[in-house]
Amino acid sequence: MTTRTASLLRTKTAKAKVIVVDDHPVVRKGLSEMISTQADLTVCGEAADGPEALRLVKATNPDVVLIDLSLQGGHGIELIEQIHLLGQTARMLVVSVHDETLFAERVLRAGAMGYVSKLEPVATILEAIHVVLSGRIFLSPTMATRLLHSVVGGQPLERDPIRSLSNREIQVFEMIGEGMPTKRIAVKLGLSRKTIEAHREKIKTKLNLANSAELSRRAVQWVLENR
Repeated sequence: MTTRTASLLRTKTAKAKVIVVDDHPVVRKGLSEMISTQADLTVCGEAADGPEALRLVKATNPDVVLIDLSLQGGHGIELIEQIHLLGQTARMLVVSVHDETLFAERVLRAGAMGYVSKLEPVATILEAIHVVLSGRIFLSPTMATRLLHSVVGGQPLERDPIRSLSNREIQVFEMIGEGMPTKRIAVKLGLSRKTIEAHREKIKTKLNLANSAELSRRAVQWVLENR
């Protein structure tokens, strides 16, 4: 069944319910308005953070959840894992400005079914929604080819040192780049200060950074390049 056929059948029965999860109100509104132009889609909720998103998923049983990676007090990958553990039928699609080459494989492993950049045309984002609704994975052609070569051809993905960071380390690294001190990062993540310090040391080792000043500069640069 083609995506178009699936969409036509859905229009005749019930609209597919979509939840938009993004910490920027303007982005949420823009995505919601875009989705509302589709005869087979309807927005059943919006959320700025993980807890509100989980509440909406449980309450509305959506067909698709659009998730940004940067959320208030958390990270999109954690939310994907939490929704996946709920056993819900909702399909998850990441809509983000972060580097697809760094995060696409991570979000698929966490349970999402696709990754699309916010910088893509409206038509591409809508196509991504319909593709995951049909039960297929959506990635950019370039990323899909890279992953295929990695899995089938045994060709490793490019080894940017940041790729070596764990999901939690990426989260801490991003918060450092946003200017958050260790204590605040610990509070936002619900972890001890000692644990965050340990993450900082591991990040410095993996990225071959000599001290905290170099870590801060690298993190700020990375955040600026991926926002």
